[in-house]
Amino acid sequence: MDELNSALLRLLQQDGRRTNRELAEELGIAPSTCLERVRALRERGVLLGFHAEVDLAALGRGLQAMIAVRVRPPTRAIIEQFQTFVARMPEVISVFVLTGTDDFLLHVAVRDADHLHSVVLDKLTERPELADVRTSMVYGHLRKTVIDPI
Repeated sequence: MDELNSALLRLLQQDGRRTNRELAEELGIAPSTCLERVRALRERGVLLGFHAEVDLAALGRGLQAMIAVRVRPPTRAIIEQFQTFVARMPEVISVFVLTGTDDFLLHVAVRDADHLHSVVLDKLTERPELADVRTSMVYGHLRKTVIDPI
């Protein structure tokens, strides 16, 4: 990863809708060079895609929570089944598979506290493999939009 690729990644992370011409101008390189660099970053798996960021509150999902889950028995089959189940839940934004006390950390976005309560009681605790669940409401969420190589 050289300085030019790092700068290109930074620009794309700031605004993935920039045109190739705009990127090339900002970097001071030829459009063909820029296009080839982006193509190479995609082929190497550094750039995974381009996504639109949405305002969860504007979608009627203003309450976020983190739900720590432990399943039993912690076999590969149980872990994979539960992971598939929660990944399909419309309320779930992210699924983290963990080591340690908890097996999963679920990031959810819901309408309100009643909706969150329903997700926990009516969807999660109905699962026979669920051994423990702990829910924490999120007051604020900061996310880096630009991640530089180390």
